[in-house]
Amino acid sequence: MDWKIALDGFRAYLMLERSLSANSLDAYIRDVAKLQQYLALKNLNYKPTEVPPQVISDLMTYLLDMGLEASSQARTLSGIKTFYKYLLLEDAIDVAPTDLIEAPKLAKRIPDVLTVEEVDRIFAAIDLSQPNGQRNRAILEVLYACGLRVSELVNLKRSNLYFHEGYITVIGKGDKERLVPIGADAMKHVQFYLDHERKQLKKILAGNEDFVFINSRGKPLSRIWIFLIIKELCELAGIEKNVSPHTFRHSFATHLIEGGADLKVVQDLMGHESITTTEVYTHLDTEYLRETIIMFHPRNKRKKADDSAFL
Repeated sequence: MDWKIALDGFRAYLMLERSLSANSLDAYIRDVAKLQQYLALKNLNYKPTEVPPQVISDLMTYLLDMGLEASSQARTLSGIKTFYKYLLLEDAIDVAPTDLIEAPKLAKRIPDVLTVEEVDRIFAAIDLSQPNGQRNRAILEVLYACGLRVSELVNLKRSNLYFHEGYITVIGKGDKERLVPIGADAMKHVQFYLDHERKQLKKILAGNEDFVFINSRGKPLSRIWIFLIIKELCELAGIEKNVSPHTFRHSFATHLIEGGADLKVVQDLMGHESITTTEVYTHLDTEYLRETIIMFHPRNKRKKADDSAFL
């Protein structure tokens, strides 16, 4: 089996059996193309069914030496592994050359988090008297109060709001619906926006009436537009961190856990499939941990009492 036949079959497999989107499909093909390019670079004429494990291992070393990040290396290896899984299914090979090759370990990246004081400064930078000021305040209130993904925010519908019960419903990853509590301040600002600024829009395009956050052209806001709103407000507030809509989601989770919230509860609120995803938010600065130990550990409490008695 030559490369063209193998890749044509792989593409059909991804499209028909895996039902991948065009973008995902192209990404897999690009991963396998890296292997082809490496073979050409080293003047190796292996057919796809003949590539030995050492060559793929050498490719990963080459990508590392080229400065490719561990996440990109892992992504490439995953695509090549999927290609050889397809060749196994087609009985073109008996053993995949990728079986014993491990992906590089990915370091857990601790996301940027805003302090409570920084969140307050950003909110204070919003001029409610300006056009879209009420809308922008409502957007940030919901992001921070509910920990939504930006895609969940832009797709939030008026029919998802259950303010009498203090909840909203959110459609998350995999079209999974979850209930998320919403605080009084966030509800107040959303309702104020709906009752005033949003009502003054001259026209909302047909089919968009149920969306909560609408632009001046009567369409739902885009993810990029939310990012631009936040970037502008951070500049006004003098925040130098790299802040995105997701930063408010990270801050929501971190502040809950720092305040003593149960990890499982935060997992449910965030819509995380796995608790390990939520655990990244357990990072706390060492001074906070030190103060917590001193304040709450029974041995330290006892020492305080002894010291007082001595005095």
